[in-house]
Amino acid sequence: MKQLIYLFLLFPIYSAAQPNCYFYLHIGDTLQYKACIEAERANEYYQFQREFYEIIDNSIRIYPYFAYAYSAKSTAYLKSGDFLNWKKLIDKAVLYDPKTYLGSRAWCRFNFFRDYKGAIQDIEEFDSLLTYDIGFSINGDYHLNITKAMCYSALNQKHKAIEIFTNQLNTEGYYAGLYDYYQLGVTYYQIEDFENALKAFEKQGEYNEFADNAYYKYKTHKILNNQAEYEHYKEIALKLFAENKRMFDIYAHHFNSVHFYIIDE
Repeated sequence: MKQLIYLFLLFPIYSAAQPNCYFYLHIGDTLQYKACIEAERANEYYQFQREFYEIIDNSIRIYPYFAYAYSAKSTAYLKSGDFLNWKKLIDKAVLYDPKTYLGSRAWCRFNFFRDYKGAIQDIEEFDSLLTYDIGFSINGDYHLNITKAMCYSALNQKHKAIEIFTNQLNTEGYYAGLYDYYQLGVTYYQIEDFENALKAFEKQGEYNEFADNAYYKYKTHKILNNQAEYEHYKEIALKLFAENKRMFDIYAHHFNSVHFYIIDE
């Protein structure tokens, strides 16, 4: 049931990606309406087709401040590995519509570039603009506050990270994401608080067990001299990895993910 609720929470992130063109018409912004209608035609083409770029560029010519067009074009550059042009375009999208695109830029800065300070800055600015929850990353894996906690952990501000993790996980109405307790557990592990690390890994297993989490259970039990448990979880980690039940992102290397050869050793 929790997983089903979690999926419904993610749905608005994806449905909000394409603006409602008729909203602009409703408020009397005919130029932005025309630009939006033109941009809609790009949906008929693959992001790397010439026609896609021509349509998006034409949308920008119609209305040079149309944030969605810059964002759509930036995504194509991001996927192609042209990060310089991605940054120029997403910056324009954020300039013209920060409430819609700051969260997206924050996640990309974290996930693709490990720009932890830049991601924190974007998340905090985004939060300051809103009177409601800042929501999840583009791919739905993490709440942006959890993302911020991971950034602080990466910057070796572990205790600050743990505070952010626990505040978010204890927020009323919040359901833990796919890897939240795992990331908290890894952070505890890194400061050698093995008892709390193990509690977090066990909690993670209740929500979503995978090879990386089982590996850290094995490592933690080994440090705590729990021989039967660490042998048990090493076997589980290897089994889950063989079944491809692990952290995976099609576009980037998952933060704190574990490679098979490390588990096998």
